[in-house]
Amino acid sequence: MLIRTKITGIGDPFILKEGTVYHAFATSAPDGFLRYTSDNLKEWRVEGYCYRNSAWAENCFWAPEVYFYCGKYYMLYTGRWKANHSLRLGLAVAHSPQGPFEDLAPAPLFDFGYACIDGTLFFDDDGKVYLYYVRDCSENVIGGVHTSEIYCARLSEDLRTLETEPVKVAWPCLGWETDRSPDWHWNEGPALLKHGGKYYLNYSVNCYDSPHYCIGCAVADSPFGPFEKYAAPVLKRAEGDFSGPGHNSFFRAEGKLFTAFHIHSDPDNPSGNRRMCIAEAGFGEDGNFFIDATE
Repeated sequence: MLIRTKITGIGDPFILKEGTVYHAFATSAPDGFLRYTSDNLKEWRVEGYCYRNSAWAENCFWAPEVYFYCGKYYMLYTGRWKANHSLRLGLAVAHSPQGPFEDLAPAPLFDFGYACIDGTLFFDDDGKVYLYYVRDCSENVIGGVHTSEIYCARLSEDLRTLETEPVKVAWPCLGWETDRSPDWHWNEGPALLKHGGKYYLNYSVNCYDSPHYCIGCAVADSPFGPFEKYAAPVLKRAEGDFSGPGHNSFFRAEGKLFTAFHIHSDPDNPSGNRRMCIAEAGFGEDGNFFIDATE
């Protein structure tokens, strides 16, 4: 099942269900983040800004994710640091999904000493919290190739301290992940699921403005891996105007697992103007993860 929403001009969507209302957050404005709401996942309303006037970031407001945790709403997002014009992760808090979200500090959440983007949190069954993020290819050059890689670290209960050193858990290494460009390779947009005691990592490959932007999956016995990648994407370009599906996130509704992701609004001219889609996801009898984007 695929729902093509009318939300365009966005990227990297994330959906939070609160009571009977769905709240969507996305890369959506040059100076912050807009919020969208729906009662049925099909018709959406633009509610305006939920985050603006950053305490530390100057632009590149990307990939917001909002979690209800310990009685408050936390927004993890990407921004470009005013201090050095390098990409970092920020953490803001609010008392409701409507916001306004306020930064916990006038600085990034962490400074790893390099550009990072696409933060996501995973809350395990034992109460431990894990941060997954991307060491961004803008500053990460390996053997002459700009490379985006995914890292994992365990966080303290208050989300403000690293309890482990970051561990690299995914990087471009398969043919379909590296054959589109000799100079730029991507594993980005991490999203985590746990099923049957195993950890499933979704990630996106290729550049966001490429028709071949797509979603891969890898599985491990631990949040830190080692992750074994599926041989092929679990969601990719299809015939017609289904172009560049990627940067997905997960939510549950009515007992079902769903994933939100974007495709290009204009597949003939793919760009940062993207459209939010929603599809059911799950696991087959063989235990393999799938996304059902059939229409």
